[in-house]
Amino acid sequence: MSLNAYQNAATRAEDPRNTEYRLFAQVTRALIEANEADALEIQKRSAALDWNRRVWSAFALDCADAGNRLPEGLRASIISLSIFVSKQSSEVLREGGDMGILIEINRTIMQGLQPQTQAAPEPVAG
Repeated sequence: MSLNAYQNAATRAEDPRNTEYRLFAQVTRALIEANEADALEIQKRSAALDWNRRVWSAFALDCADAGNRLPEGLRASIISLSIFVSKQSSEVLREGGDMGILIEINRTIMQGLQPQTQAAPEPVAG
């Protein structure tokens, strides 16, 4: 089996939460690298901010869909965060500020997407 076939099969079998976690990890890494780059590296900063904004926009669009099965309050929170991310990204681009809040938001979402460890069932006394 070729590596591409294996990767395609693994991607199709991956849990959606894991896919979302992986996406947030990648875009957050790009934000961190751009934040640590020289302020004059405008292309690197704008590319990372744009990618992050597009990720959040996609999640907001998905949450706005009537068929989305997430709880309504959670969907509204994700849409609100998307709006904040968009505004904050524009501010960072205009003023060349720190991307720390955007990185922190993504990290918080990643924590929520991590699989919860389940305790082993207690043995039944016999």
